[in-house]
Amino acid sequence: MANIIRLAKSGSNWSTNELIAYKISIVERDQNTFFNGPLPAYTGPTGFVQYEDRVQGLDAPSLALIKRLDLAMKAMDGEESAVDDFTIQLLWVLGYETEQNVVRSRKHIPLSMCGEQVYTKTDVCVLNVDFEILLVQEDTSHINPTNPEPQLVAAAIAAFQANNFNRVNFRLIDPLPKQVIPGIIMEGTFPRFYKIEVTADLDMCVRGGTYPATRTIVERHTPRVPSRRSDGMKPLDNRILILQCYEAFKQFVL
Repeated sequence: MANIIRLAKSGSNWSTNELIAYKISIVERDQNTFFNGPLPAYTGPTGFVQYEDRVQGLDAPSLALIKRLDLAMKAMDGEESAVDDFTIQLLWVLGYETEQNVVRSRKHIPLSMCGEQVYTKTDVCVLNVDFEILLVQEDTSHINPTNPEPQLVAAAIAAFQANNFNRVNFRLIDPLPKQVIPGIIMEGTFPRFYKIEVTADLDMCVRGGTYPATRTIVERHTPRVPSRRSDGMKPLDNRILILQCYEAFKQFVL
């Protein structure tokens, strides 16, 4: 595949062709392998795992989550911002936002590709106080689903570039030779979790539009929910398992 024509493309225009062109493969992992062991207990508001819908007297954090979950479940094509609103609230109550980290939406990240500067845009991301990007998320509609995995990979590579730029130019420390960028893709309210290892070699190949010598393996885990995936986090049995996955995923972010 070294003879594939490589062009500078914004993250939203990445497709499977770019994954092939830069020797990137996505491999599904089982739960224990991906999360390095069994899932931890859920630590968020209790009402959210006790009640599927709003009830009188529900605690405020659970009520906020259920209201946003309902809006995200009903979102039409092109209204993925409702999913972002739900995700931001969820990450906040699960402790992804700390004194050092902040959850943001719609962040543009520059991407150096084939000698040009283009941009990627995350639907949701987590940053720390040093402006290091710790997690990236892309959304797709459950009504008109597309494959957002190439865009997620583009955002992870852009995050690696941005993190090293900040390290060298503002923090005055050496760039990282590699970094695992955690990622999430939301199809409606159903998440898939990713660990995207970006190396300096892959970064330089993307910057120069050349074929890497080494294959990049992106690890993915799809929660094995008991109810339909299209129901997302609405059924309580799906919700509890997915929330435990979010708890386990924090180890790669915080």
